[in-house]
Amino acid sequence: MSSTLSFLCISTYFKGNEFLRACKQAGNKVYLLTNKKLEYKPWVREFIDEIFYVEEKADGSIDMNEIILGLAYMMRSRKVDRIVALDDFDVEKAAHLREHFRIPGMGQTTGRHFRDKLAMRMKAQEAGIKVPMFSSLFNDNEIFEFTQKVQYPCVVKPRSEASATGIRKVYNSGQLWEVVHYLGDRRHEYLVEQFKPGDVFHVDSLSLNGEFIFSRSSQYLSTPMEVAHGGGIFRSVTVPIGSALDVELQEVNAQVMKAFGMNYSATHSEFIKDHETGEIIFLETASRVGGANLAEMVEASSGINLWREWANIETAVAKKEEYVLPTFENLYSGIIISLTRQQYPNLADFDVPEICWRMNEEYHIGMVVKSESRERVIEILDDFAQKIYQNFHASAPVPNRPTH
Repeated sequence: MSSTLSFLCISTYFKGNEFLRACKQAGNKVYLLTNKKLEYKPWVREFIDEIFYVEEKADGSIDMNEIILGLAYMMRSRKVDRIVALDDFDVEKAAHLREHFRIPGMGQTTGRHFRDKLAMRMKAQEAGIKVPMFSSLFNDNEIFEFTQKVQYPCVVKPRSEASATGIRKVYNSGQLWEVVHYLGDRRHEYLVEQFKPGDVFHVDSLSLNGEFIFSRSSQYLSTPMEVAHGGGIFRSVTVPIGSALDVELQEVNAQVMKAFGMNYSATHSEFIKDHETGEIIFLETASRVGGANLAEMVEASSGINLWREWANIETAVAKKEEYVLPTFENLYSGIIISLTRQQYPNLADFDVPEICWRMNEEYHIGMVVKSESRERVIEILDDFAQKIYQNFHASAPVPNRPTH
């Protein structure tokens, strides 16, 4: 096999620069396929050989036939050895293209387990992994049976949207049927599941040959759904490393990855610890690095950059070479992010030595802090949250579909 491989990286959101940089530094040719509206974003162009653009339609969707035709034309003169999706919304596109052009990697069946929440629920349940009570919205009788058994509230959520976009909470069967009728011909794109009160966790991992080689468990102090629907401040903190909770989260995550057929990638999984039973319940997973700058938080506590190591794993697998994970630390880190009323908030009040990363985005405030003490991390996050609420915080209505 040629020592220089060509990677087509798909990212229809502005993210993945560190992957692109590491992929190029590993000696690969790097092509980026992205949304035309992101043309002027600060991509790491010096590490990208060529950028290709696709135009989205008025409804925000992208025509797969157009991508296939464009890639077919490109491949007349350029070889593509691997295709990598850098964002959740691109996982299905990448799987489709791999299958069409017979390029190694995750195909559409496995890819669905990392994008389609109904497929996730069914596959996890089949493997004996605890999931919330759920139902597809295909069949009226099945929905009726679900309404007779479930404890409310429930959430109706899109099968293939990331984060908390498009989720509706219902408190009785009448409201559920209203939502089903409102969805009309799109109801097959949704599912309904019981809303379980509990603490929500995320496990961010790197896997190789079907085994985790690195994993870090963290707890949302404000969940993405609370933030999206309640206008809250997003916060997360590392779980006590090596604790019984940490071990249990890692074990359930390993069961999920085995059931879903994960071979190698970065993954981001979410779980809830049921307040009533104390059980760990699987919520969802994705075959990519977690969003909301969680990679910066994980790197602060471990020294492992998930984007960079994912690129190195992809290269090693493609070249059939050994991959060695760098040594890592076991510190504690936390993240806090909020929308702000000010275009460029004054951060003079946020000045502690534990800050190791600051967000640089208009109308946002965000920081990652790290310490040897988890209690110190939480103390800082609580203090920062209070200051942000008092002086900066703004909230925006949750969109019906994702925004770029």
